[in-house]
Amino acid sequence: MLYRLVAFLLVALVTGAKAQTKNELVIETKNLHLVLSVGANQKLYQSYLGPKLTEVSEYAKLQPEHEAYVTAGTENLFEPAIRVTHNDGNPSLDLRYASSRTEKQDNISTTHITLKDPKYPVEVTLHFSAYFQEDVIKTWTEIKHQEKKPVVLTQYASAMLHFDAPQYYLTQFHGDWAEEMRMEESKLTSGTKVLDSKLGSRANMYQTPVFFLSKNKLADETTGEVLAGTLAWTGNFRFAFDMDEKQSLRMVAGINPYASEYKLPKGETFTTPAFIFTYSTQGKGTASRNFHRWGRTYGILDGNESRYTLLNNWEATYFDFNEVKLSGLFEDAAKLGVDLFLLDDGWFANKYPRNSDGAGLGDWQENKEKLPNGIGHLIKDAESKGMKFGIWLEPEMVNPKSELYEKHPEWILKLPNREEHLYRNQLILDLVNPKVQDFVFNVVDNLLTKHPNIAYIKWDNNRMMTNAFSPYLKENQSHLYIDYNRSLYKVLDRVRKKYPHLPIMLCSGGGGRTDYGALPYFTSFWPSDNTDGVERIFIQWGYSYFFPSIALSSHVTSWGKQSLKFRTDVAMMGKLGFDQEIGKWTKEELAFSQQAVKNYKRVSEVIWKGDLYRLVSPYEGNRASVMYVAPAQDKAVLYAYNLHTRFNETMFPVTLQGLDPKKTYRIEEINLFPGTKSNFAANGKNFSGDYLMKVGLPIAPDANALTSHIYEITAQ
Repeated sequence: MLYRLVAFLLVALVTGAKAQTKNELVIETKNLHLVLSVGANQKLYQSYLGPKLTEVSEYAKLQPEHEAYVTAGTENLFEPAIRVTHNDGNPSLDLRYASSRTEKQDNISTTHITLKDPKYPVEVTLHFSAYFQEDVIKTWTEIKHQEKKPVVLTQYASAMLHFDAPQYYLTQFHGDWAEEMRMEESKLTSGTKVLDSKLGSRANMYQTPVFFLSKNKLADETTGEVLAGTLAWTGNFRFAFDMDEKQSLRMVAGINPYASEYKLPKGETFTTPAFIFTYSTQGKGTASRNFHRWGRTYGILDGNESRYTLLNNWEATYFDFNEVKLSGLFEDAAKLGVDLFLLDDGWFANKYPRNSDGAGLGDWQENKEKLPNGIGHLIKDAESKGMKFGIWLEPEMVNPKSELYEKHPEWILKLPNREEHLYRNQLILDLVNPKVQDFVFNVVDNLLTKHPNIAYIKWDNNRMMTNAFSPYLKENQSHLYIDYNRSLYKVLDRVRKKYPHLPIMLCSGGGGRTDYGALPYFTSFWPSDNTDGVERIFIQWGYSYFFPSIALSSHVTSWGKQSLKFRTDVAMMGKLGFDQEIGKWTKEELAFSQQAVKNYKRVSEVIWKGDLYRLVSPYEGNRASVMYVAPAQDKAVLYAYNLHTRFNETMFPVTLQGLDPKKTYRIEEINLFPGTKSNFAANGKNFSGDYLMKVGLPIAPDANALTSHIYEITAQ
């Protein structure tokens, strides 16, 4: 009996005062409600998260059980959202509701809820921005205090959400260089499942800060109740999924507190990055389209504007080029019909010329031997051939073999009394140092001031943090992981203030930086250095769950054994570019690619801004298919791929999605290789949207492995 009484009291302490609420705070989108309630004990509870309730009066019937932002050190028995140590050594926090307010501006309503500790002058404000039309909620936290000395923060979540269901399934994405965004799905069991990163500057290298959480059953594209979430942070992240003995699950998202104990001075505010999520009762497809609409308008720089097609010289030349060779590539780009030429790594440094990745990084002057007439000459030459000109930078990094390293050893992250640990022959600049921030900004600003016609930048970052120590921080080394990324954002703020719309691609040794913390400063990102056509189908499939196609830079390269058509068709699912020796193409290959560029420019608005539907998953068989549908449902682009198909494998029709059932559509296969004809039986024929979505089409008319088809669908 005594055991049962103690257990009852513990449960009562953890769950709080059930149903004894004073008022409800409703975070609302078109189809989603997050309801928070203030209990009689003045604590804040999550009462509901799910599809929108029709009757507002029924909010009062909700039974709040879970404290919305759980603290450490008092009665909490499970994963906390926040842990603080006070000036007197007390490691506890008790947060009570103090006030709230909501402000609305057009499509966005933002609710601010302030919680205070009754015993200590510590204040936590929870912020919720609801994007009504997109069904997306962004939430973040601010922490401040008035104690005499700094308080120590050892946990500081951006968000905590609670769920109650018989079972849960987690969809996560992991990998490494050239194998990014591998999807894995598993059933959550009792205990804590953690997805995190401790890599600092290239934090997404192994785990990507995105996930799906399915309730009751594993959600698929069109069915199931699922939450999709991501953290807008370019540094170390942590998602914890903590299930108790009653199958209640709390999800805690934020900066990874690993090696990041933070001393917060009196009066200063610690602001966490935003956790962004959407909730769907119709599977992952709806959740993705919510994210895409939100991302284009709010998450990516100029996400509703056009993008350049380009030719990059990297695989054509690597570090071995000169003005004559580049001039020939400008001509190739003009023949191809792209908009821009991108000069990659190797154009800079003189004392230690950048002829490999082992020297010169940090010395951002034109290499006089390769480019005796400088960047200005290249820009004029490119423009004379009808090309815009772009350039590669890696301004956060340094080679030990460089003038910068010799002049400013105090600007570099490295441990005292330890040997340097190099990765890709380079180290990281101490961006926490304001002088280094100025240097990095000036790398960009000096180049653009001297050459204002530069039309594009590729911003790279090729290593993670190891053996990290900041000479600038001195005693507060545990601030490094956080302050580095805050400093990066400061530099990017300065860049964007002066150059607000310059297209910049975010790259990090492949997909090491792919997050909504950085993307407000960038117009696209590089998903992976792996551009093998088959591998890219899987990689781009993974990214497509959270990022719109306009953000994915997708290049045709020499990687992979597939045909040029196959690799081009795959690249045309994102922001198209080329990285090949065009001079070695046959006449037929050039003619095909020229037509592919024209086709892409004609249908790109649908690809960039249309609704994406994943029709056939490469994870479930030997085919893959996706389609993009324009918002007006008058145009669509459909892709079909046969991968490693089996002998005599039956190819069943695929039902399309997103069309208007009452409209009539004409189907035309495009991107055909010269001298070939479509063997698609429905080519040039008309069908109702109703037929296409109920009966479908045999969109892979041949069973040959590594073949691809693109269909243009137009309302008549």
